[in-house]
Amino acid sequence: MTDFLSLTQLKKLKEHKYSAQGQSILEPQMQKFWRWLVEQIPETWAPNTITSVGLIINITTTLFLLLFSSDAKTEAPRLCYFLCGVGLFLYQSLDAIDGKQARRTGTNTPLGELFDHGCDSVSTVFVAVGLTTAMKMGEEPSYMMFEVLAGLYLFYQAHWQTYVTGTLIFNKFDVTESQFGIIGVYFMSAIIGPGIWDTVVPGVGMTLRALAVIASLVPAIFHCRDNLKIILSGGIGKNKSTIADTSTIFPVVPIGIVLGLAVMIAVKSTSNLFQDHPCLYLISFGMVTAKVTNRLVIAHMTKSEMAMLDSSLFGPAMLFFNQYFNVLVPEYLLLWLCCLYCTADILWYSRGVCQEICDFLGIYCFNITSKPQKVRQTDRASAKAKK
Repeated sequence: MTDFLSLTQLKKLKEHKYSAQGQSILEPQMQKFWRWLVEQIPETWAPNTITSVGLIINITTTLFLLLFSSDAKTEAPRLCYFLCGVGLFLYQSLDAIDGKQARRTGTNTPLGELFDHGCDSVSTVFVAVGLTTAMKMGEEPSYMMFEVLAGLYLFYQAHWQTYVTGTLIFNKFDVTESQFGIIGVYFMSAIIGPGIWDTVVPGVGMTLRALAVIASLVPAIFHCRDNLKIILSGGIGKNKSTIADTSTIFPVVPIGIVLGLAVMIAVKSTSNLFQDHPCLYLISFGMVTAKVTNRLVIAHMTKSEMAMLDSSLFGPAMLFFNQYFNVLVPEYLLLWLCCLYCTADILWYSRGVCQEICDFLGIYCFNITSKPQKVRQTDRASAKAKK
């Protein structure tokens, strides 16, 4: 008996086939590099190992930056910004070749796709927080909150649209282009210094930071519009429902709760919780959005209904009720507890889901050169029966 996925979900997951369409501007050029890069990787490396290495690099370099600039205002050593740029490029590259490694070694499974999207959901949190920190958006915290929450929502919305249509649709300006833009920001802060974003542009009267935020709105609005148009036009299920024959609109509830609480708690805080600790605050809520997004991806891949509430919401709920009862516990202390809880919750959930899938499919998550002992014995018994 499973704890995270039902037997029906596991069976449907095994039948799942990856479906995507569309191609971004830079992808054809980058494909040449990615095809070369995957040939440099030993065939004994599991695709999930490649994804994990990239994610660890991405998180580590971002945390290194936040160590020196936890308020997103303090100027960190230039090396921090440079390492974040390199770390994101390495993550992008390794994330792009894990599927190629799976096809190259004949080890592609639904677990690989789920693992990839799960790592992407966590990476999106650290990339968004790292980007805004590199631009010293702590000086204008409303910009920082908008940029991070908008990025998390758009990532969720892309998978919401996939849940409706069964196909992940890429636009001309998509993840690859956005990542190169962020890498450019990191390198600008490394070479010129993050103070460049405080510069007031002549004739405009706005900081370069504010103009960058406005510029990011253009592709974001188009992405949001296109995805909403697809979602509202109906899905491929019965009566234009989702792939799981559920409501196409209800997935807005989980993300709406998270984003609503993030804004509400920040506004209601009597101790300037978000303004004084923006990075910790946004990572805490980012872990919740990552967990909710993972639940949405699983609902799509298993063609099942997505739960409207999640255990990760207990973290934000602690902050909310603490404010409701006139701050019985110092908010900063509770924010740390919230961050630790939400991080532990997604790790516990992800480990459990991966283990159940591995047990069901008879594979290891990070090893493609052997199978679990029980599976090998079953294979030998089947072979003997055939003889």
